[in-house]
Amino acid sequence: MRLFAAVLPPEDVSNELAARVAGLRKLPGADGLRWTGRPGWHFTLAFYGEVDDDLVPDLSARLARAAHRTAPFPLAVRGGGQFGHGRALWAGAEGDVEAMRLLADRAEAAARKAGVPMGEHRRYKAHLTVARSRESVEVQPYLEALKDFRSRTWTVGELTLVRSSLPTSGVPGEQPRYETVGRWPLGAAG
Repeated sequence: MRLFAAVLPPEDVSNELAARVAGLRKLPGADGLRWTGRPGWHFTLAFYGEVDDDLVPDLSARLARAAHRTAPFPLAVRGGGQFGHGRALWAGAEGDVEAMRLLADRAEAAARKAGVPMGEHRRYKAHLTVARSRESVEVQPYLEALKDFRSRTWTVGELTLVRSSLPTSGVPGEQPRYETVGRWPLGAAG
């Protein structure tokens, strides 16, 4: 199954972001972007790709330990940015981003120790993808519209393992499906 570890924003924070994204979708050229649906809004900590079912119990146990070793931390969705010359438009994070980076490192280490092939390590950049494009896009108007966005701050209290199923119908605009496979409270949260 196709898996990743993530921090999920609470519903009210997603609502705040949805209001801002609705404005972005009215900007010129927005119809040329593939907008991520709200069920897909998450801060990926570690992307595992296809994981053998046999590895999932050990991965889950190791993620539980990683969560237990990490204290809850404050986070807010803040501003925006882009990767790949406009191929990915994202909302950023503010708060204890170092704690989230540590949790991301632990989620990656958990997978490596469980035998999940992880490829090359990249420095973690906290982001929540709101839109993608197959080609380079001029994203400056979107970045300007996101520049002053700041959600309320919440306390991240859990690490989530998510299964994603890619669209198979070929229908334009179809979104991946996401299913929570496991949730583990962070340190003092449980």
